[in-house]
Amino acid sequence: MNGNGAPPRVGDVTTVSTASARTKLERGRGALGPALELVHTGRAPTRAVLTAELGVTRATAGAVAAELEALGLIRVDSRPGGAGGGTQGRPSHRLSVDEHGPVALAAQVHSDGFRAALVGLGGRIVATAPGKVTVSADPAQVLGAVVEAGAELLERTGRRCVGAGLAVPSAVAEPDGTALNPLHLAWPAGAPVRAIFAECVKAAGIDGPALTGNDVNLAALAEHRHGAGRSAQHLLCVATGHRGVGGALVLDGRLHSGSSGLALEVGHLTVNPEGRACHCGSRGCLDVEADPLAFLTAAGRTPGPEVSLLQQARDLLREESGAPAVRAATEELIDRLGLGLAGLVNILNPDRIILGGLHRELLHADPERLRAVVADRSLWGRSGGVPILPCTLDHNSLVGAAELAWQPVLDDPLGTLGAAA
Repeated sequence: MNGNGAPPRVGDVTTVSTASARTKLERGRGALGPALELVHTGRAPTRAVLTAELGVTRATAGAVAAELEALGLIRVDSRPGGAGGGTQGRPSHRLSVDEHGPVALAAQVHSDGFRAALVGLGGRIVATAPGKVTVSADPAQVLGAVVEAGAELLERTGRRCVGAGLAVPSAVAEPDGTALNPLHLAWPAGAPVRAIFAECVKAAGIDGPALTGNDVNLAALAEHRHGAGRSAQHLLCVATGHRGVGGALVLDGRLHSGSSGLALEVGHLTVNPEGRACHCGSRGCLDVEADPLAFLTAAGRTPGPEVSLLQQARDLLREESGAPAVRAATEELIDRLGLGLAGLVNILNPDRIILGGLHRELLHADPERLRAVVADRSLWGRSGGVPILPCTLDHNSLVGAAELAWQPVLDDPLGTLGAAA
């Protein structure tokens, strides 16, 4: 019926069809965010899967996919989708992130340098700036330099930016965004890194929010969405990068950061009461008993200034694993790490553990020994074992930093991008 109550004329067909499509889109608009996250994390490779995951009609899923494509976020391919395709013999449209779509600026600072990158949907690193190896005692100088490198990448690639994320080797206290304990940097405790980073991003003319988080937390988030942690409900990540040991817990897809952002400081679990003095004031913490410096020291090697401690430890483990001193150091660190993981398993009961940095290399060196220590010293380990896997993403803290910037888009694609699309 038209507006006068009469049947629609031939000339009204386009109007009726447009109104119908608009109605379908309005019904599905609330599903835009969940749909984008499904494509972003690779859980909806086809429109048929998207329809099933969202619990909507095929027409609504089609309208949602079309809107996300119009925003420049995904690609819809009408060619056969293969496994997981459509029903009744009809091939389903394939869905993928748009390789030419927007990006997030990701930045990471660690004890041996800093790096900037552009990261698209799906956790794809689009471009990276050469890593810098000098980290001064002035957070503003360092963050200004890494943002400048990111801005140059944006200018060179011409990509639209949705925001910026920063990963730092410190607990980030909420709600102020201060680096509470940058133990392996010369930065002052309590440095307002989030505010400084936001100022640098704004000064560089970069649009979108500027957010900051702990590097291992962000690595865990990236691995949960795009790497070794996919499908885990209670994911524990433990990693040692350039210095120290960090941990993170992802519960049902969300980081567990505690009441003020300081949860899972696993580096300060005591695993050797008679061990090395720790920066926190205790002795024998995982932070100083299972990081690259501890490995080099246990192997009787003096660290050199040429490359990072992490690279020196990796090279030693890979190239001289059969040497008695290196083998003894490997076993010592595996045993210390295993004790720490066993305690965490008893407390947290995760369904998966992933290891990053040098810990990933230790797992590869002797997986049976590490798993045996965890099983022997933990109640839940004995009851069936907890899978212990290596992290799989390169630069996972950078990818996780980008996830911070992408989150507002995942929450509300139309609200964040629609006006400028």
